[in-house]
Amino acid sequence: MALRLEHEVVTLHTRHPFIIARGGRSDWQVVVVRLIDSDGVEGWGEAYPSGYYGESIEGVQAALTAARGALPANPFDLEGAEACFRKVAPQSAAARGALSTALHDLVGKRMGQPLWRLWGLDPARAPKSSFTVGIDAPEKIRQKVAEAGQYPILKIKLGSDHDEEILKTIRAVTDKPIRVDANAGWTRDRAIAMLPVLKDYGVELLEQPLPPADLEGIGAVRRASPGIPVVVDESCLVATDIPAVAAYVDGINIKLAKCGSLREALRMIATARAHGLLVMVGCMIETSIAITAAAHFAPLVDVADLDGAALTVDDPYVGAGIDHGQITLPTSPGLGVRRR
Repeated sequence: MALRLEHEVVTLHTRHPFIIARGGRSDWQVVVVRLIDSDGVEGWGEAYPSGYYGESIEGVQAALTAARGALPANPFDLEGAEACFRKVAPQSAAARGALSTALHDLVGKRMGQPLWRLWGLDPARAPKSSFTVGIDAPEKIRQKVAEAGQYPILKIKLGSDHDEEILKTIRAVTDKPIRVDANAGWTRDRAIAMLPVLKDYGVELLEQPLPPADLEGIGAVRRASPGIPVVVDESCLVATDIPAVAAYVDGINIKLAKCGSLREALRMIATARAHGLLVMVGCMIETSIAITAAAHFAPLVDVADLDGAALTVDDPYVGAGIDHGQITLPTSPGLGVRRR
């Protein structure tokens, strides 16, 4: 079954400039991938090239060009295809993730079943997703909180020089549970000093307080934490990273854009569970293609932050839904994504 690979660059725009500890902007580019078989069945995937991990749009395009010579003759050989993609595109987890998603979408469509059913999952077990509030001025933060009205959980970006003001502003307008992501923006002393502040404001989870390589520091923050779980994102990219971080953290955050495939995401979940860790699924600023791909394994995780498409004003696709925060999975075959 010969496969044809096509891709296009899609520009997304967020409703507000999306700002984290490392900076931010309002326009974001992704690469949408299509794998088309000889019967005209299409599998869709998406690559988000994060500059933080040394990726770029040009790098993704080069990786996809290289992958054209490694497309599987049998699309059902997902394990073999993944091994080939690792060989031809070793530097682009984003491209490999898009190819993996497209293949899984194609296989699900050929079998007439959604991915979650092929994996034997119960969609009702998917957790509620948080809604992310980026770093901003108080009046903008109040506006963002109001716009997140249907979401029962907020994820707050910190790592600025006015973190306490942000928390105070949010608590003045809502009593919803909040989670905090510092995006590696704190020092060890700053993170430990912030712990009682986070406790006072009712924070229920702390993500990536320190730079990725400072596991000893992250462990110190965790030991000092007043019962707030410490989860790492940038410190843990793939399953083989988990044994090294497990002693220092309470949990990990899985993202398709950094782990490189749906199969790797499932391996990460299994490995994290073997180490007794909490499992979170997160996202980038992406279309509903990538968000829906991650949503299909959401029934296996504890915490979800799958609002990347909801933060945009021009997502070209419709896929997994979020109803008052609750992730709802499509029942149509494959990913179940369609053009808007």
